[in-house]
Amino acid sequence: MLRRLREDIETVFRRDPAAKSVIEVILCYPGLHALWIHRLSHWFYQNRLYFIARLLSHIGRFLTGIEIHPGATLGRRVFIDHGMGTVIGETAEVGDDVLIYQGVTLGGTGKEKGKRHPTVGNGVVIAAGAKVLGAINVGDNSRIGAGAVVVKPVPENCTVVGVPGRVVVRQGVRVNPLDHGNLPDPIVEILSKMMDRIEELEKQVARDELAV
Repeated sequence: MLRRLREDIETVFRRDPAAKSVIEVILCYPGLHALWIHRLSHWFYQNRLYFIARLLSHIGRFLTGIEIHPGATLGRRVFIDHGMGTVIGETAEVGDDVLIYQGVTLGGTGKEKGKRHPTVGNGVVIAAGAKVLGAINVGDNSRIGAGAVVVKPVPENCTVVGVPGRVVVRQGVRVNPLDHGNLPDPIVEILSKMMDRIEELEKQVARDELAV
């Protein structure tokens, strides 16, 4: 147990350059607190003590702003950085060395029973505000961009951005330009085409009036 706690603290120092001391990490990192509370609630959940498990989970949410269902499975060296608003569902599975930022949701897409939340591989990074929904797999060492909404499986070693999420880097090779500030906006494109068409019709009407 002490070895596991030491590993968690070392993970914070490795992931967050802002960490200054062990006492600061132990007392001031809600992502770490959420993981520790989850481990305890998960043990009760596995032993069918569901009420105690959910109560501990609720307390963890109140204290940290991070909601992890006690049924979720989290691997080793997981780090939730600035985790306020993060939600991890009951049947979610998170691998080792995963980095999760604030506002991330590992959620379901309906009220069905059974496996309904994502399975996240090892070494994955999920950026702020990203939503990964449904019983899909996110492959090892992949990256989910900020604000992305992912509803389809993600292969290994890929980068996904956008709404809906699409792969823009695969195995280190850029598939589409990875420029968050210049991602195509379909609404703007449609309005631009409409304005061009209106301008063309106005010119045609003007020509017809002159002809008359």
